[in-house]
Amino acid sequence: MIAFHQVTKSFPINGSMLPIVKVKHWTVEAGERVALIGPSGSGKSTLLHLASGVLPVDSGEITVADHPIHRYSEGQRDRYRAQMIGYIFQDFHLISSLSARQNVELVLPPAWTKQQRREEVDRWFELVGLQDRQKHLPAQLSRGQQQRVAMIRALIGNAPLILADEPTGSLDWETAGEVMSLLLSLCESEKRTLLTVTHDLHLARLFPKTVHISELNELVRKTNEAESSADSKGERVG
Repeated sequence: MIAFHQVTKSFPINGSMLPIVKVKHWTVEAGERVALIGPSGSGKSTLLHLASGVLPVDSGEITVADHPIHRYSEGQRDRYRAQMIGYIFQDFHLISSLSARQNVELVLPPAWTKQQRREEVDRWFELVGLQDRQKHLPAQLSRGQQQRVAMIRALIGNAPLILADEPTGSLDWETAGEVMSLLLSLCESEKRTLLTVTHDLHLARLFPKTVHISELNELVRKTNEAESSADSKGERVG
C-alpha cells in the first residue's frame, strides 16, 4: 500500500536547511492499522504529509497503491489526495456554521446520486452512533462527537488510506479510548489502511501494529544513539 525508499525531507530554518526525515525503507501493507509513536519534532506528522502528497519529497521515492507520488506535480498530488486519502486531524476542522450532516455532505463524491448520498450519510451517522445529531451545529456537539463527524468525513468517500494525526489529542482519556477503538473498528470492517500518529502509548496498544519513529527515521535514531553514548560516558566518569 505505502512504500518509502530513500526518502529525505528538510525545512528552511534561519537561512539554512534543517533535515527532518531520512527514511531508508518502509512499507505499510494494504489493510494494516499502524500506530506511529515517538517524541514531538521527530518527523511523525511530516511522514503523514509526505504519504498524503501535502509535502513533496526532497529525494527518494514514495509509492501509494501504485501512485508514484514523488513524481507528481502539485496538481497531480491534489487529485491523488482527493481520490486516495481520508485525513483526520486533532482539531476536527468542521465548519461552525454548517450542521454535522452538511459538514459531511461537502466531501461526497459528485458522481453519487441523490439517493446514494442520502443513504450513505444516514448509514455512516448510524455507524458512529450520531443518527440523532445530524442537524446539530458543531458547537452543539461534544468534542468526542465532533471527532466522530470528522471520522465520517474522512471515511465516507471510500478513500483506501486513512491518515490520522493525533486524532484524540484534544479529547479526555475515556473519550479518546472510545473514539480510537471506533476508528480501528471502522477501518477494519471497511477494509481501509490506517496510519495514525499518536503520543499516547496506552492508545497505541490498541493497534495491531506499533512503530516507533526511531525505527524509520535515521536522523532520530542517530540522535538517540549519540545521547545514549553521552549518558554512558557520563555514568563511567561519575
